[in-house]
Formats: sequence, C-alpha cells, structure tokens
Amino acid sequence: MKILVPIKRVVDYNVKVRPLSDNSNVDLNNVKMAVNPFCEIALEEAVRLKESGKATEVIAVSVGKSDSQEQLRTALALGADRAILVETESLLEPLAISKVLQKLIENEKPDIIILGKQAIDGDNNQTGQMLGALLDYPQATNASEITIEDSSIQVTREIDGGLQTLELTIPAIITTDLRLNEPRYASLPNIMKAKKKELNIIPVSDLGIDIQPRTELLSVELPPTREAGIIVENIDELVDKLKNEAKVIQ
Repeated sequence: MKILVPIKRVVDYNVKVRPLSDNSNVDLNNVKMAVNPFCEIALEEAVRLKESGKATEVIAVSVGKSDSQEQLRTALALGADRAILVETESLLEPLAISKVLQKLIENEKPDIIILGKQAIDGDNNQTGQMLGALLDYPQATNASEITIEDSSIQVTREIDGGLQTLELTIPAIITTDLRLNEPRYASLPNIMKAKKKELNIIPVSDLGIDIQPRTELLSVELPPTREAGIIVENIDELVDKLKNEAKVIQ
C-alpha cells in the first residue's frame, strides 16, 4: 500500500507575522519557516501506518518555490521514503494545488492520500475537499483516528454531537485533525540519511494544467489595537457602566 502526503512550507507557528510596509503581503524576510503543523500530523500517521506493516511506501509532496526542498528533507528525515517538489514561483490557490496533486496521484496511483485539514497561513481548509471532487475519491475530513482493514479504512471524526465513524473504500482521501497523533522529532541519524533519499523536482509548467488565480489579494493588515480597559472603584460603578454605557444589561 502506497501513501501520498502533501505538505506545505509555512511560517513557523511560534513566529508573530507582520505585514509589509505597503500592506501588500506578509513580511517573510528573515522569518523562520517550517512544515505546516497539520501536515506534520498527516506525515506522522502515514509513517506509523508503514511501521505497523499496513503501508509499504510514503511519498511526501510539496507545491511551491525551491525553498520547499528544506521542508521535504524534513519529511524524509521524519520517515518518508521519497519526495516530490512541484516547483512554482507563484503562490497557488487551493484549486490549483488540488489540480497539481490530481496529476501526481494519477501518475503515482497511491492507495491513500493523507493531508492536513488546513494550512496555518491561509486557513482555507479546501484542498482535501477539492481534491476529492476532482478525483471522485471517497474522503473523510478532520480525522481523529484511522484504522485500516483489508480493503477499507475506518476514520473517526470529532463532530459537534460526539464522534462519527466513516468507512471508506480504497483509494481514499483523509484530512487530519490535531488529536490524531503527536508528531515525532527528526533524529540526527535520520536527518543525515534524508540527504541521500530521492527528491524529484518537477516544474509546474510540465503538468499542463491551469493554475491561474481566481482571487486577488488586496491588502494584509494587522487587526485594530484594542482600547485600554476601564478600572472601576466598586460593583455599583461597574453595574452602572454595563447598564448605561455598554448597554449589555437592562
């Protein structure tokens, strides 16, 4: 069984992002980049399935600039067997990324595609669903538990009313939630081994797909600064302000 895991290069979640001075985009100068946390969870689950004997190969895939090789090498150090970078200088939208992944999946023919439910930069939560529609594959989103049977997959999802369990036929698409697992750290020996693993680079133009954007980024701005709070002397003053100024009580 072959598993394909798309990953994305994003600003490290510990970094507080700032817009550029002209508000045209996020300032990425000298900013630490990392693998998207939800993608790390997807990769960890794929590697665990391989370690348990349920899968034979894990392929990490990324769509982005040449710098994304760094995150793919991290994926290889964490247990992926090989990696593919679809190289593009432009930031692709979820639909374009889904089309790229569709082409790769048609070539690689993986049994399962596991990807993070969303990236922490755009927070779109769209790629997995769009990919499922393009491929006409069964899919389960926000997975908190995955169990593989002979020719099917059971996926448990956390929903408002509790837990929902779905059974998918293979091939299938799964997007991961935070509670699925705890990703491991790459050991130094595995980091060294990752340098020798296969990493193929494919220009996005070679795929012959439409990657034109459907939306336009107008501005990136910080949220407005909150006004300072008011200190009151006693409960009576607090009630008076809530009633007459804030008008939140009658």
